[in-house]
Amino acid sequence: MARTTHPLGQLLRRLTLAQAARLLRLVGRAEEEPALRDAWVLRRAGDDPGPAGRVLGLWRALGEPSALPDTGWTERVARLFDLGGDERLEAILALVLKQRAGEGSAVTDAAAIATASLRLMPDAILLALWLADAMLAHRLHWPAPMPLLAAPIRPAELHAIARSGKSGDGWLLVCSQAYARAAAAAVDLYADLLPRAHRLLAVAPRLRGKDAAHLVRLLLSEDALAAAAGPQGSDRSARRLFDRLVALGTVRELTGRAAFRLYGL
Repeated sequence: MARTTHPLGQLLRRLTLAQAARLLRLVGRAEEEPALRDAWVLRRAGDDPGPAGRVLGLWRALGEPSALPDTGWTERVARLFDLGGDERLEAILALVLKQRAGEGSAVTDAAAIATASLRLMPDAILLALWLADAMLAHRLHWPAPMPLLAAPIRPAELHAIARSGKSGDGWLLVCSQAYARAAAAAVDLYADLLPRAHRLLAVAPRLRGKDAAHLVRLLLSEDALAAAAGPQGSDRSARRLFDRLVALGTVRELTGRAAFRLYGL
């Protein structure tokens, strides 16, 4: 499922929110998934999403094909992490680009990149985890990375590597077990969402509204949507569409609120 380019492959973007919430706890912030989701989805265009929202933005960017190491990748990563001109970052990214052509296993290379990143930049835990997932996806020939390592990894394990700058077999085992737990969680999530996604695709041809096809595509790729106008319709028509999808049992209202509602599979 990670290799597919079919729209249903976008269901695994739901991992991003949980990963970002976990990362916030790693860096000492308290935002939970609902608050993080609200802050991101309900922000206006051009708004600064704040420190927590910026972490979510980083992990949303991790799920894009542009997160795979290739030409121009160094500049993109520097912009994302606001570390342009940092020689340590340049050294880490140069190592990634060198190692991407190696012959080791995907998990071994991901663990090695996380170690190198934490050795050179011990406080940049987010960067180390982001790069590890990007390397794993590259070595497995996925069309885009999946956010995997952040949720199952334990803070003490990360801090130990950051302090020592050394990895060894113990760290490789930690990463292997973490990726195994993450893969199992991804399979469970996919199995939960897939039937609802199929029901949504089945009713899509019968939906009325200028933005119906656009909103169906977004529902497959986004964790949550507000009932707002798309490129052609109005807020009112969007609300009617979401009400119909809820009545058909293909979409859920996620907040339980009377106002500022959000919808998703």
